[in-house]
Order: sequence, then C-alpha cells, then structure tokens
Amino acid sequence: MILAVGATGFALTRNPNTARRPWTEAGTYPDPMRRALSWALLAPNPHNRQPWLVEIEGEDEALLLCQLDRRLPETDPSDRQITIGLGAFLELFRMAAAEEGFLARIDPFPDGEAGDRLDTRPIARIRLEPGGTPDPLFVHARDRHTNRTAYDTGRRVAESSLRAIGSATVSGVDSGFINDVDTVASLRDLCWQASEIEQRTPHTWQETVDLMRIGKAAINRNPDGIALPGAIPDLLRMTGVMTQETMSDPGSLAYQQSLDLVESWARTAMAFVWLRTDTNTRIDQINAGAAYLRAALTAAGEDVAIQPMSQALQEFPEMAGPYTEIHRRLAPEGGTVQMFARLGYSRGVPLAPRWGLETRLR
Repeated sequence: MILAVGATGFALTRNPNTARRPWTEAGTYPDPMRRALSWALLAPNPHNRQPWLVEIEGEDEALLLCQLDRRLPETDPSDRQITIGLGAFLELFRMAAAEEGFLARIDPFPDGEAGDRLDTRPIARIRLEPGGTPDPLFVHARDRHTNRTAYDTGRRVAESSLRAIGSATVSGVDSGFINDVDTVASLRDLCWQASEIEQRTPHTWQETVDLMRIGKAAINRNPDGIALPGAIPDLLRMTGVMTQETMSDPGSLAYQQSLDLVESWARTAMAFVWLRTDTNTRIDQINAGAAYLRAALTAAGEDVAIQPMSQALQEFPEMAGPYTEIHRRLAPEGGTVQMFARLGYSRGVPLAPRWGLETRLR
C-alpha cells in the first residue's frame, strides 16, 4: 500500500504545469494586441517548434517574423510546413481579435515572399481596426489538440462530422475527406511506409530526437518540440531506458517502441482529411495553415480526434516515393497537397507545452 501511494504521488508530480500555463493565460493580457497574440500562440505547428516571433509597433500594429533557428531543415527543407504553422498562427490571431470586435488586417510578406527558404523578411504585417465579426469556430480554441494516441478502430467517424471538417477551409485551398474502408486501409499503409522512412533515415530521425523533451523537467525547461510527459517517461529517463541517445540507436528498445507507436497511429486512422492548393507559393502555404486550423477547430467541436500524418508530404530525397504516390492519389490533376491528417475517436490528451507570450515578443 505504501509503495502504491508513493507511485501515485510521484505520478501526480510529473505534470509539466509551467509549460502548459499559456493555455490558461490566453486572453488575459491588458491590451487587445497582446490578448489576440496570446491566443495565436496556441496554434498547431510542425514538431511544436512555435517559430513565431512578433515585433509590436504601437498599440495596433505588429510584424510577424519566423525565428529561423526553429525551422526543420531535414524534414522540411523548403520551410513549407513551418510556413503552414505561421498561417495557422495568423488565422487564430484573426479569430481572437474578431471575438473582441477587431478586424485584423493581415498583409502577408510585405517586403516580398521568401524564396527556397524563409529569411529575415516579415511573414506578415498585422493591423487591428474596429469592426471584426466573431467567428463561431473560436469557441473551440482551448479544446483543439493534436491527438497522438491510438484511435478507436471499432468506431467509424460520423459522416456529418467528416463533411463539416472537410468543408472548413478558406479561399484558394481545396479540401476533402476519405472514409471508405478500402481506401483508408491503403492510405494507412502509405502513412506507415512514410513514417518508417522518416525514422529509418538517420538525418531526419535525429532532427526529431533532438527535439524530444522527455519528462517534466525537460518539458518545463524547453516547452516546445515533442513532449513526452508523465510518470512512465520520467522513470524510463531516470533509469536510462529512454534518453535521446537510446532513441537514436536503431538497436535499442526505445527506438523500436517509437516505431511501434507511430505504426499504431497509422494503423488506427479511421478517416483522413487533406488540403490541396493549385500552386505552392508562400501565400498558398499561409492559406493552408488557416484552412488546417479551421479543420482542427471543427474537429474539436465534433469531438473528433485529429493528427497530421504529413510524413509522405515531406520533400527530402528519401521520401520521393511516398510523396509521388500521395500526390497521385489526392492531386491527380496537379497542385500540391499541403496537409494530410488522420481522424478518429480517442481519449483526451494533455495540453501541449507552449512558450509564454513574453518569450515570443522581440
């Protein structure tokens, strides 16, 4: 009994509450600009890198920049996924401002679009004006989470939910969903193939491993990247079973378990949603981020779990086969598939860690 109580007590102390504080602080700042920004930093983004950096200019203007050392050069060599994350940030900012009656004027790339990689030029200039109309999706902002658990394979996603999620897009971004059993099964295989390539390619897997935050202390210290919270990861880290070194070693138990985990994600997808653009400009990527945020908020409102499974969309050379195949299936007439996510039903997940607003201001 004493050991059981001790184990329970240990587990209760393993929550990285400091890293989750921005979720409760959202909307509590004294001025409209900071209030909207505090919501925007809860937006989904690749590997939870939170690449946004903001320069506030006066009471109602700001510049959004990309913090360049938070990009993902191995798995996202063109910064396409990072740009999508910045687009989600801008859309959530727009919604938060509208909730208070402000219209967010967003001028993307005011000094010109970046080329092959993002650079020091602003992603957008933002200006607040009176006149915003509240967006009904904003009510789900605190409930939206990326759900990285196995989904219930005994429960198909409701058709009405799929239609709502698939139609929650913006101008210039096509969307759709897939839920017939045979096609879902074949796309599960493709997801697993792409995920395995990403992990078995040393330079792409090391990028992921370097961003793993194992246990409470690591998450609170660096509330970005891939958080592994809870008593079990903490104990495995303390005993040396799960460390960044063992996660890098293909012969280790930790490496194999990470493969098993990702395969469970792919194999339990019950439906998929995708986003496509005719071209692949930086504006297209920003718009895709807005569309994905809207799909994810809609999923939250429908109590549907969602997780990007975009490994097949990554543009490093080893991924060429799955990249070609997913475009053949989802964009047979051309264009770029910008996002691909699995859907299903699952238990709730903890809040993702976030850097506080003060750390994102320059």
